[in-house]
Amino acid sequence: MSKEHTALLLGATGCTGERVLEQLLSRGVNVRAVVRAAGRLPAGVAANPALTVIEAELLSLSDDELRRHVAGCDAVISCLGHVINLKGVFGPPRDLVTRAVSRICGAVEALRPAEPVGLVLMSSVSVNQPGRLATRRGGLERAALWALRGAVPPARDNQSAADFLHGVIGTDDPFVRWVTVRPDTLLKGDVSEYVLHEGLVSSLVRPDSTNMANVAHFMCELVEDPALFDNWAGKMPVIVNAVVAVQ
Repeated sequence: MSKEHTALLLGATGCTGERVLEQLLSRGVNVRAVVRAAGRLPAGVAANPALTVIEAELLSLSDDELRRHVAGCDAVISCLGHVINLKGVFGPPRDLVTRAVSRICGAVEALRPAEPVGLVLMSSVSVNQPGRLATRRGGLERAALWALRGAVPPARDNQSAADFLHGVIGTDDPFVRWVTVRPDTLLKGDVSEYVLHEGLVSSLVRPDSTNMANVAHFMCELVEDPALFDNWAGKMPVIVNAVVAVQ
């Protein structure tokens, strides 16, 4: 009999997060979704008995509350991001993703689970693997990204979250194991063939594309397939749509 999974989902009302939520529920995974407004959840999911909705600002939860929501989960998926408008990009909290990841890891560490909790973080190809030079990028692209992170808080936040997992949690933590998923240009569309790479495969001027449904599918696979998670644990896979040959 396969193991019954329980996942804490952050960002369930976002474009990718709602796809993760729907796919998790369709797989029979028990989901605890932390959302600011339950009314923004995808139509038809609220009555699903496998879904527990936690209507709250994640960063406003007390440590005790957060530990209670994390307790019993074998996975946490974060699809958190900044709303793409002036307030969302430049307003507080500018470090939403980093603070959320830090607090989740702190809650897991405090609980000291018997088995490590798998943390799956949605990020972006604009994020570098900490400590590694992105060989696909020339000097101009690296300079452009350096300027972007300095001027646009969400870009800096995503990099900081990746740096935290790599530098603070690392790959030998007994309670938290993580995978940072890096899609390229996000598109709508159904689940299709996709490919995974350990490093970058395209440049800023000639980007690839990634269906949000494919990101969701890979994240859900990580939750359900221990061997797949083991393969990517402590890594930052790049996910892009497969190029389908025209017959």
